[in-house]
Amino acid sequence: MQTILVTGGCGYIGAHTIVDLIQNGFDVVSVDNLSRSSAHSLEGIEKITGKKIKNYVIDLTNKAATEQIFIDHPTITGIIHFAAYKAVGESVEKPLDYYENNLFSLIHLLQLAVKYHAKHFIFSSSCTVYGNPDHIPVTELTELKTAASPYGATKQMGETMVQDSTVAHPLSSILLRYFNPVGAHPSIAIGELPIGRPQNLVPAITQTAIGKLPKMQVYGNDYDTRDGSCIRDYIHVCDIAHAHTLAMQYSIKNNKVNHCEIFNLGTGNGITVLEAIKAFEKVAGITLNYEIGPKRPGDIVAIYANNDYAVKKLGWTCKYDLDEMMRTAWEWEKSLAK
Repeated sequence: MQTILVTGGCGYIGAHTIVDLIQNGFDVVSVDNLSRSSAHSLEGIEKITGKKIKNYVIDLTNKAATEQIFIDHPTITGIIHFAAYKAVGESVEKPLDYYENNLFSLIHLLQLAVKYHAKHFIFSSSCTVYGNPDHIPVTELTELKTAASPYGATKQMGETMVQDSTVAHPLSSILLRYFNPVGAHPSIAIGELPIGRPQNLVPAITQTAIGKLPKMQVYGNDYDTRDGSCIRDYIHVCDIAHAHTLAMQYSIKNNKVNHCEIFNLGTGNGITVLEAIKAFEKVAGITLNYEIGPKRPGDIVAIYANNDYAVKKLGWTCKYDLDEMMRTAWEWEKSLAK
């Protein structure tokens, strides 16, 4: 059985990926310092899979502490690296925090991957690496523009670090550029748990609907889009999670060292913020209390994916539509209220 280290394993996408990995025959070790997540995710993972996951409460910027994981688990053959700060707006306000956390943690993991022969490395990248693209949908060959935020810049730098390390060392790496993960596991045992006021759209929608927030803001309605609000590619978190399992299987099967591949993970459908709100209102039967606010620094106008390469190479398909994304997100929010 292959052992995979999942960093940020108690986080939103990390927890769903651990479930998918276990369901596909992998052994998993998690590391998460719980600064942006909750240990409750581990209970949800165990509820779904019947397996108790070991999580190291370690900050990956501490290299010595991180190395102990590899000493304890010499069978780790692959790493899926999620752990990072990820709020666009916050990154504009606190750029140095983002550079320190997101880059040092990655450097340490790559050094340890080489030292302990964990050669299959999957990096959690983002569509923010494309900046404001000239043409959409974006493909893996779309030119990368200057990042619109320090968060996006850390993902661009991270990709370069992984690519350079892969050329120099016996690594097989994959960069997964994903778009906007939403929803919750169909069991409603795990879902998104933002700390503080949510930075992402769907938790803001569901928290407003349940009454945690009095109202939510739509950041700008005068963009050059069909209804003036930003366009994004919303994708169910379970579809994203399964893509990580497929990517790890692909890397192990092909076993190419000094080889790095890039995949877009999106549905290929661009949805405006206002369309997403309407989809939620339809599914939940609720009229949402929202107002139009000013544009947010660092936001990209419009982006969605061409996912043909992931479909062809990984055999990946999206199973969940927008209604199911909103339905599971709403069921998760209601379960939290109980």
